[in-house]
Amino acid sequence: MTPEEIEAHFTRSDGSYLCARWGRPITPVVFGVDDATLSVVKGAFEAVAQMAGHEMVETDPELGANLMVFFFREWEELLELPDLGRMIPDLEPLVARLVAAEANQYRVFRFEPDGAIKAAFVFLRMDAHLSDVPAETLALSQAVQTILLWSDTAFQERSPLALLPGQEGAMLRVEIGQLVRAAYDPVLPRAASDPAHALRLSARMAVRSS
Repeated sequence: MTPEEIEAHFTRSDGSYLCARWGRPITPVVFGVDDATLSVVKGAFEAVAQMAGHEMVETDPELGANLMVFFFREWEELLELPDLGRMIPDLEPLVARLVAAEANQYRVFRFEPDGAIKAAFVFLRMDAHLSDVPAETLALSQAVQTILLWSDTAFQERSPLALLPGQEGAMLRVEIGQLVRAAYDPVLPRAASDPAHALRLSARMAVRSS
């Protein structure tokens, strides 16, 4: 992956660069699934956190849970959830926009004072497309897309996952895994808005692969 390709993964549609990793251990909670799917989703988040060298724990001392994953059928269901409007400002107009766009997923992040990720909310509307995706693949995709703050256009043209011939599920693309591990290198800042940060990521990837 070239420095330019790395930079593109964190350059937003407005032209700004922003890369952020989690600043605290991840404590996920999942709503709207049965126990079997719950195990799959939590397992995917744990696997990605371990790959990044980041910790996942049972409870956040401040927030209780800092990564909330919601599975549902219609966006309007979010308006019926107690206290969600307090956690997600302007929830009603957001839901209206997502309904109008016929979106099937959305992620919201909260940040520490230094810009590191403090909390994340993952919303998955199980339309016909997402319902056809194997649970393992869907969970892995969401785990990868919440382990870092990626550009809003990072995976529009190419998924972070790759399908293996003869297998139903998918695996993380090798170069994306390398990029995640580089971003979690302790020598790098937890959040960066200077595009030169991509050069440092490239250097860490080279060191790790040598």
